[in-house]
Amino acid sequence: MSPLGVGTARNWEALQAGESGIGPITRFDASRYSTRIAGEVKGFDPHDFFDKKEVKKSDTFIHYGMAASTFALQDSGLVINEENAERVGVVIGSGIGGLPLIEATHKTLLERGPDRVSPFFIPGQIVNMAAGQVSIRFGARGPNTSPATACTTGLHAIGDAFRFIQYGEADAMIAGGAEAVITPLAVAGFCAMRAMSHRNDEPEKASRPWDAARDGFIMGEGAGIVVLEEREQAVRRGAPIYAEVVGYGMSADAYHISAPHPEGHGAEQVMRAALKDARLTPESIGYINAHGTSTPLGDLSEVRAIHQVFGEHAYKLAVSSTKSATGHLLGAAGGLECGILALAVKHQILPPTLNLDHPGEGCDLDFVPHTPRPVDLEYALTNSFGFGGTNGALILRRHG
Repeated sequence: MSPLGVGTARNWEALQAGESGIGPITRFDASRYSTRIAGEVKGFDPHDFFDKKEVKKSDTFIHYGMAASTFALQDSGLVINEENAERVGVVIGSGIGGLPLIEATHKTLLERGPDRVSPFFIPGQIVNMAAGQVSIRFGARGPNTSPATACTTGLHAIGDAFRFIQYGEADAMIAGGAEAVITPLAVAGFCAMRAMSHRNDEPEKASRPWDAARDGFIMGEGAGIVVLEEREQAVRRGAPIYAEVVGYGMSADAYHISAPHPEGHGAEQVMRAALKDARLTPESIGYINAHGTSTPLGDLSEVRAIHQVFGEHAYKLAVSSTKSATGHLLGAAGGLECGILALAVKHQILPPTLNLDHPGEGCDLDFVPHTPRPVDLEYALTNSFGFGGTNGALILRRHG
């Protein structure tokens, strides 16, 4: 679920076609905002997944999380029943949670009084309720948690699910992130931070990671959910395996509430941790789906970290940012990008970095500009970094 469309096939086709999901904000009147563009999910009807009353009782991020989880489970062929329910868990996080419902309910409180606040307000917007609703819908009674680690949330959810299976606490996990905060308050907050692009007249060109003219990120929304399963069980039941998770790393910048360390120390540490966990050398990695948000500081910091980890091999591997097409899905970004990485590994095609016309100073890697690229890829890595200096990295391996 992303600004490129609904469903895996649609998203993968759009990435290969070089489409952008960025356009003018339609959810509210943004005429007074310095940033008036975003990546909105289009063509989605929550009534396809909830009845009318349930739609009103839950926030949009829950709708997105349920839809993406439904797609993922259908694709996996995994059937949850009484025999395996306690061995199937859910880890779906959100960086911000149900802000649209919070804003709407606050308006109701001010205009109509406390007696008109819905009794479903609290369970309709708390961060863990995407995981809770998915668990209830499908009967998954295994581990159930919801990380909220800003823009690293989705990746941390998948990494944590990976650990649950490694530690023998589950055989399969539904995992990822969901986010839907293209709202007056959230957009105003990011505008106040001067974090987002002001290229309002050219929305499809606004997200331009590593380009010299980059001027901030573009907010997106949606969900990225995967099904992880213990390898032997997946093979035994004939599951359609896209890739194998082989390494997971976490770290903290311990530097600033919102800015990355300028030399990329936390990003360097987290990639080294993932490589160590996978028992791989840096030279094993052929591609990185980067955090690459299109901010002046963040993009350069990640490039510096890649140089520090990979040395001369940094010039031999490919790096791209699919946020150039989708915008930045905040807490859902890591889930979406892990899914995209799995597709890249399975299909042996690298998604491109759009709008990279003139790389900025210090941005000197192979960023796969403009067009997708066929490749012979064994191992690939994806990064996610969040406010507060929280970092995550996952390594996937080609299956078979």
